[in-house]
Amino acid sequence: MQIQSSGMQGLQSAQSGLTQATIDVAKPTPTQSSTPAAATREVAQPDKTSALLSANESLRQGEASTKVIEAGSETIGSIIDIKV
Repeated sequence: MQIQSSGMQGLQSAQSGLTQATIDVAKPTPTQSSTPAAATREVAQPDKTSALLSANESLRQGEASTKVIEAGSETIGSIIDIKV
């Protein structure tokens, strides 16, 4: 059951990462402004390229976690001699 738990945690982490990445991609690009406060906000805005790379990373993490869950299910199924 430890394998299943690790796989589920990985899937949840991947989902959270993908959600955050899509939010970052969807945020509007700030316009240029002469005020220092706006310049500070521009630095805090996520880079679209980094957000897309993060989304891809989360996708791969989700795929890997799915394989962990599948491997755990197959192992449990073979231990009790039932194909799950």
